[in-house]
Amino acid sequence: MTRRRLLAVLLVGVLLPAGCGIPAETDVQVDGSVPAGEAGSLNGPPASPPAPTDSDEPVPFLENYLRAAAAGERDQAYTRAQKFLAPEARDLLPGKPQTSEVELTVVRLRAKPESTPPNNQGTSTVTIKVQQVGVLRADGTLGPPAATETEYVFQLRRAEPAGTGLLITSLPNVLLTSDAALRQYYRSRTVYFWNSDLTRLVPDLRYLPSSVPAERRVTEVVKWLAGGPSDWLAPGVTGLPDGTRPINNATGADSQWEVNLTMPGANEGRLARLGTQLAWSLPELTGQLELKIQNQKRFSVDLERERGTHLAYPSGANPTRFSVYDGVLHPLAIGTEQRATVPLPAAENRNVVSATLARAEDQVLAALVVTGADRRLRLKVGTGPEPVAVFNTSDVRAGFQAMSRPTWLRSLDKDHPAGLVAADGKLYRFDGAATLSPVPLNVSGSVVAVAGSLDGHRIALVSGGAVYVAPVSVEGGVVTLGQPRRLPTLLTGVTAVDWIAEDQLVIAGNDPDRRSAIHQLAVDGSWEPPLASEIGAPVSQLAAYPGGGDRGLPAYSFMFETAGSAWRNNPIDFVTPEQVLDLPAGSRTANPTAPFFLY
Repeated sequence: MTRRRLLAVLLVGVLLPAGCGIPAETDVQVDGSVPAGEAGSLNGPPASPPAPTDSDEPVPFLENYLRAAAAGERDQAYTRAQKFLAPEARDLLPGKPQTSEVELTVVRLRAKPESTPPNNQGTSTVTIKVQQVGVLRADGTLGPPAATETEYVFQLRRAEPAGTGLLITSLPNVLLTSDAALRQYYRSRTVYFWNSDLTRLVPDLRYLPSSVPAERRVTEVVKWLAGGPSDWLAPGVTGLPDGTRPINNATGADSQWEVNLTMPGANEGRLARLGTQLAWSLPELTGQLELKIQNQKRFSVDLERERGTHLAYPSGANPTRFSVYDGVLHPLAIGTEQRATVPLPAAENRNVVSATLARAEDQVLAALVVTGADRRLRLKVGTGPEPVAVFNTSDVRAGFQAMSRPTWLRSLDKDHPAGLVAADGKLYRFDGAATLSPVPLNVSGSVVAVAGSLDGHRIALVSGGAVYVAPVSVEGGVVTLGQPRRLPTLLTGVTAVDWIAEDQLVIAGNDPDRRSAIHQLAVDGSWEPPLASEIGAPVSQLAAYPGGGDRGLPAYSFMFETAGSAWRNNPIDFVTPEQVLDLPAGSRTANPTAPFFLY
């Protein structure tokens, strides 16, 4: 494989707040090379809604229709869509018009829409081939797809009087919008819920129309928090007390805000936790926010100070790069990036196939996949101050033919470190003693990869060539998974996954032309830009750094292995033997493999 065959698609990084690796509100639209907006910005005014008269050609007209429902406030979605319909077709849309409870079916176009030439009556047909992405709900969540159609057909005719455009006469019985329209007319936002033991915040991705004015964003975020987490995340987090609801809209501007709520059991602890949630869920706001319970002032939070003194979750130390070279872990030297030493004694650093190292306060967590004389794979685990001196190995009497790169769950319970690994098609939990315990999963196919998020309470996994996410509860070393949610992706035969940002994954598989490729994928499947294409061979290892660009690495940094060689991005290039540090004299020449980040 030559370097010319590996093409990178460059993305614009989102600027992250210093010191936490947590993005604020971001504009989902990143097509093209444009400056990233500052944290909390809208990157300019919202785009204007499309009009039926913007085009009299069938395909552009239909593409505008797919934008219309998303192009403004939710309660006017039907009104905007119906402007594209002939009078005889306006009863074909389902649901109730002029309500904010309308749900939009989001689809991803697999190809350019196709149209037939107009017949003698001026009627034409437009067909779109789609992938179902999900259902955009009134609470800003993107739920799993409800429809299964892979193709929709529309019939169009000339509007009367002649020369005034087109109208749709026949259409699917569903209110459609495209993922491109979602990026164009909505802004992604992150709200935060406490984990099960109320020690760490867990992100939850939402969408807000860009037309919503600034003063209403506070109200919408309060409603989202009161309404509870996304369905898929709910088993792993704690919502506000049942019966919590806002009283009227939030009020204020600039640096003074006021939120009035009904909250059963609103003691000081619960209000303090809600203040932290609001500070992180409204990252663009500074100043004071007053919490009132049934019109009585109860708690005040300085939003900026709260974010500075109560981090949502630890972002870890400055990241450094490592890889396996001839069965031994070695640090990498990439440009001017910070370099490290291997935090393991030499006697334990051998026969390594892949590895994960993580930092937890003053501890290093090490999980190594090693091979023995029988060529079977086992897991070797060690935890403790650097260098980690004591290791345990999984059952030496047995082994596995295949084992993924392990992942540590970054729980605050440092006395009970836990991680996950896929071995011979099944998912296993491991602890500091390298004891492997099967984790029940209600998914099809063989599990080949697993990755934990920065907050430690969400995982992504690959099973049967598909990508899933699931919430995680870690209590006393016991790992409990919620029901995994399958994510839509244009890639098939997915082989690897990792977290590349707070709410973004990086995945490897086959593109529609059956070429090996790497894509970025939102945690709800809403957005899937390509990162690298024409790789030439399947990706066997994939590792990313999910923090921001403020810790010595560019945002969205990742590395991977394909055809027995390690690669990196920013820019896409080989990891060469010359970039491997601490090689002993006389080492045999080899390719670096199984690259990963320590942070």
